[in-house]
Amino acid sequence: MTQTIAPRVRTLVLLILAVAGALLAGAAPASAHAALTGSDPAQGAVVDTAPSQVSLTFSEPVAVGDDSVRVLDPKGERVDKGDPANPSGTTYSVPLVSGLPDGTYTVAYQVVSADSHPVAGAFTFSIGAPSETTVSVSAQGSDDGLVGWLYGFGRYVSYAGFVVLAGGAAFVLACWAPGARARAVQRLVVSGWLALTAATLGLLMLRGSYTTSGKIGDVFDLELLGDVLQTKTGAALVSRLLLLAAAALFIAVLFGAYARTADGGAPDHAAEGDGEGDGGEPDKRDLTFGLALGGTVVAAGLAASWAMSEHASQGLQAGVAMPVDVVHLLAVAAWLGGLAALLVALHRAPVETPVGRDAVRRFSRLAFGSVVALAVTGVYQSWRQLGSWSAFTDTRYGQLLLVKIALVAVMVAVAFLSRRWTQRLADARVSVATEEAARSEETERAEEAEEEKQPAGTAPAEASGTSAVSEAVEAAEAPRASDAEKAEAGHDSVRAAQLARQRAATEAARQKRLRDADPNRFGLRRSVLAEAGVAVVLLAVTTVLTQTEPGRTEQDAKAAAASFSSSASTTGQGSGAVSLTMPFDTGGTNGKGVVSVDLDPAQAGDNALHVYVEGPDGTPVDVPEVKIALTLAAQDIGPLPVAPDHITTGHWSASTVQIPMAGDWKVEVTVRTSDIDQVTVSKNAQIG
Repeated sequence: MTQTIAPRVRTLVLLILAVAGALLAGAAPASAHAALTGSDPAQGAVVDTAPSQVSLTFSEPVAVGDDSVRVLDPKGERVDKGDPANPSGTTYSVPLVSGLPDGTYTVAYQVVSADSHPVAGAFTFSIGAPSETTVSVSAQGSDDGLVGWLYGFGRYVSYAGFVVLAGGAAFVLACWAPGARARAVQRLVVSGWLALTAATLGLLMLRGSYTTSGKIGDVFDLELLGDVLQTKTGAALVSRLLLLAAAALFIAVLFGAYARTADGGAPDHAAEGDGEGDGGEPDKRDLTFGLALGGTVVAAGLAASWAMSEHASQGLQAGVAMPVDVVHLLAVAAWLGGLAALLVALHRAPVETPVGRDAVRRFSRLAFGSVVALAVTGVYQSWRQLGSWSAFTDTRYGQLLLVKIALVAVMVAVAFLSRRWTQRLADARVSVATEEAARSEETERAEEAEEEKQPAGTAPAEASGTSAVSEAVEAAEAPRASDAEKAEAGHDSVRAAQLARQRAATEAARQKRLRDADPNRFGLRRSVLAEAGVAVVLLAVTTVLTQTEPGRTEQDAKAAAASFSSSASTTGQGSGAVSLTMPFDTGGTNGKGVVSVDLDPAQAGDNALHVYVEGPDGTPVDVPEVKIALTLAAQDIGPLPVAPDHITTGHWSASTVQIPMAGDWKVEVTVRTSDIDQVTVSKNAQIG
């Protein structure tokens, strides 16, 4: 049974990495946290005279820079001037050069939402009449590509490092004081500190390129780095680095002075993990209290570096949400990080100081308290970020939250199994003592059997008769033997090293055999390993959640966009324009979406027609073909085919669509999403 643990560990680790990688890959940065809810001129609008400025309205405040909003003419030349201004609330405007000619203009924007995530997009409007344009605005934002992937990976590593650092230290202080002397636990906590420090430095360097160009070459641009340091996110990252310096001092004391007091000259008591045997020593009590207080302050400060710059810092009740977020992160660290430390201790702790039943019970109580804190803070965060029950299923954030809740439930179930193993856990020191006693008894029996084989009274004589000869021979051969040994030692250093490695491997195998001697301890190790595997995936889902637009924000943005579109459509229809929106489903891969058709002025004669295709998430998408047909059944006219020209991503246009007479016209749109998948949808519109 014990021989199968290593393959199982490797298989579980590979599965965990695969799932975590898939989750991180699915953390598409396109799920931004601020959305464009309106513009002036509106998307696809045709205005009679050239506007003096272009205004954009977002669902929440955003950070804008010199090139955050660009307006390009049909030839791709910039026609905006000056920096974007924020005249009111969430509206930002950029002035245009005067005397713009007729044609189709492209507005491209790239801003940073208040919770630190970049938002990019583009749309078009026309002056006089639509025209062909040479502008091709890429749908890829600065947070896509290699820089976006590295930034997302850095966020995951930083969360994992914090969990291991804070949770591992809490496990040592609150549950198993001898862990301060265990090399495996020391390496775990130090690795967490190194991972968090390296990830924070990487995020600080990547931040400028992540929110602007998205080019890997801009990572080392000192000017961009200076701009980042002036932002809220940059300040949070620098604060985290300063707190990590304090955390380094904490680690040095924990594994230095505290480790020596944990020994305390009472190895039996220390091995049990009580941590109370030296209770009469004021120095140890003071040191433990100081480390607990200082560690809590440092850990809370590190957690606050996330709370002050991400979801909790924006939106509803930010003053309450930030401390709640800090408590939530600390609870996650205490549970998952302590679990990692327990797993390492069960697999790598020396046999002389095993993880006793009392230590596991203390961690069980710590984990239970953490789960309660997670439940309370999680309910509040869910209400704040979702706002409605429908957001659980209708938004990406809600769907990921359901996955997270399911993973927590699985972890609690596995933890219950671990608690059952703990109830039956035997002290591994009993196994060690039993084996040592058996080994001593076997040695004594072998010596007695050897003495019984020798004739009575001959052994001493033979020994005394040969002793003098042996001493003489040894004295004569001593110089030559010494020289030979030196020569052999000089030539066999490689062999000596091999023997040393073999002895080390043998000792490691003995240690593992002793650790696995108790079946209950082995069962606990397996259940904790499974719990840790779920925890890694849970951490990946949590990281993706921090990069996903909250459900409340997403629904508010959709409502605002619908209201804006309705208002624009009503305004347009008052002047003769018609706007039709039709969902479609071709049945193939990526075959669902929404197609919108705008007719202006929706009168008999020449009309401008615009077609917009969006995916289920509201983002513009390109399809292989879009065709329009107009039919007036009352007069038996049509279908009149219209072949619009592709303008930009998700936008097609036809400038001279002849409608011969007024009436109730049927507008049919054929959307083809692949070589074999297409569908025709239709709506009626009153023309004239």
